[in-house]
Amino acid sequence: MKFIYPILALLAAAPAAEAQSVKFTTEEYPPYNYREGDGYGGAGYEQVVEMMKRAGIDYTVELMPWARAIALAESEPDHCVFTTAHIPERDARFKWIEPLAIDRNFMVFKQGSGVEPANADEAKAYIVGTQRDDYTQSLLERQNFPKIDLATNLDLTLKKLLAGRIDLMPLSEKYYMQLKAAGNPIKAAFVFSTQTFSIACNIAFPEDLHERMQAALSEMIEDGTQSAILAAHGLGGLGDTTDELQ
Repeated sequence: MKFIYPILALLAAAPAAEAQSVKFTTEEYPPYNYREGDGYGGAGYEQVVEMMKRAGIDYTVELMPWARAIALAESEPDHCVFTTAHIPERDARFKWIEPLAIDRNFMVFKQGSGVEPANADEAKAYIVGTQRDDYTQSLLERQNFPKIDLATNLDLTLKKLLAGRIDLMPLSEKYYMQLKAAGNPIKAAFVFSTQTFSIACNIAFPEDLHERMQAALSEMIEDGTQSAILAAHGLGGLGDTTDELQ
């Protein structure tokens, strides 16, 4: 029995050890999260890496389509997803660690298309495209947009916009600026929304881990680490905006 007892003790301890490992999911959404060589990069990803280092918690990160990424975080107790807009429809469905950033969302059209609404009411006359299960889908539905076109990812939605298959699409201000700098013929019509980008963890996620992760992120904000990461990716500090629409 003296040999069996240590084995049983190790087996009993295994679930507890496993529970201390966090599985993060995310999507291709530059400049917040993206593939970089054999690994990942981005302002959201780098904050998660630093946060988990400070919290002293083991973790993995996997990039995948957004619908699957957020579904895993909602269904699996040890999963969290980033960079996630904290909107009312999602509030009670997750435990939140925030903020990773605060961003505006522009309603965007193709230059030369003749489509340039001044506000959301005017935009409702057009076909608006977005990514399925993205927070912008919830925003459009909440505001009763009648013609919503859903695609599997933002790249496909952008292709539809440039091909004239849809008239408008909402885009994060930072991603919009990146696409425009790359030469895409797009223009912002108006500010569609302002949102906090966060980490969303399963509602049953262990509270001790949740508190340690939030404490680590708060420390990063306080000591300037977050601002440095955002600046390194061409992003302003919390609440900063561009004068794109001014």
